[in-house]
Amino acid sequence: MIVGIVFVCLILFGMPIGFAIGISAAIGLFQIGGDQFLAIAPGKVFNGLNIFPFLAMPFFILAGEIMNQTGITDRLVSLARVLVGQFRGGLAHTNMLASVFFAGLTGAATADAAAFGRTLVPAMVKDGYRRDYACAVTAAGSIIGPTIPPSGLMVVYGSLMGVSIGGLFAAGILPGLVICLVCMLVIALGANRQNLPAATPAASLGEVWRTLRSSLTALLMPVIILGGILGGIVTPTEAASIAVAYALFIGTFVYRTLTWRALYGMLVRTARITGVIFVIIAFASILGWWMSFERIPQLIADSVVGFS
Repeated sequence: MIVGIVFVCLILFGMPIGFAIGISAAIGLFQIGGDQFLAIAPGKVFNGLNIFPFLAMPFFILAGEIMNQTGITDRLVSLARVLVGQFRGGLAHTNMLASVFFAGLTGAATADAAAFGRTLVPAMVKDGYRRDYACAVTAAGSIIGPTIPPSGLMVVYGSLMGVSIGGLFAAGILPGLVICLVCMLVIALGANRQNLPAATPAASLGEVWRTLRSSLTALLMPVIILGGILGGIVTPTEAASIAVAYALFIGTFVYRTLTWRALYGMLVRTARITGVIFVIIAFASILGWWMSFERIPQLIADSVVGFS
């Protein structure tokens, strides 16, 4: 009871979720065993992160950061615009479709939201969209990031639960596309009510082909990752490292827009995103052990069975 109250209070006071979990778990350990139980916390933290497939997560995030820095994001947005820009509210549809393309590079909602928050949201506001509507569309599209492979959440879940990560990747494609189609349907149905900007002229076949050709290098990355994993050629961790090598090659030798200074910034952003996730996983392992020791899952299950 005390652990739950402390956790809720820390969240209400604005403490990051990872540290709120860690402090609550430490209080729970001290409550049941004092200093002796607190001494096992470092070991639980290490064991919670000492899982080899977790290495795939920072590699996938770094690959997405490199592709974003080298201008691939702009090419994907241009491709999405020539495909769906002719509909009313074309930039909103473009935002959603570009989220699908970008999800195949990063697999992280935060990377998606950060990339399009800096590019598409200002463009939508300039085009006549309300800022809150543009932010809502970007937030909804970022949900596709952890759904379509390579998904960081799938790597975490598959590693912890012993489920095939390749199978999770294959299973995530259709739900991600369905989310995109449903969001685009909502945009289309509310276009008149929201007074979205009018449709732009449809792009010619030549323009579509030129834009598709310039974006082909980015669109090949999900094919390489999924093909290697589902074909049994590489593991998810190896596929993630191949994705980084591919992104470095494209940024250095094809587009020639990658610099050492930019690479340093990308490494810092990757470390921050990965650190946030790993802190939550590490402290959640302590909280999970405490809940198992207190038989809380069994109590919840018995309560549910009692209601039925």
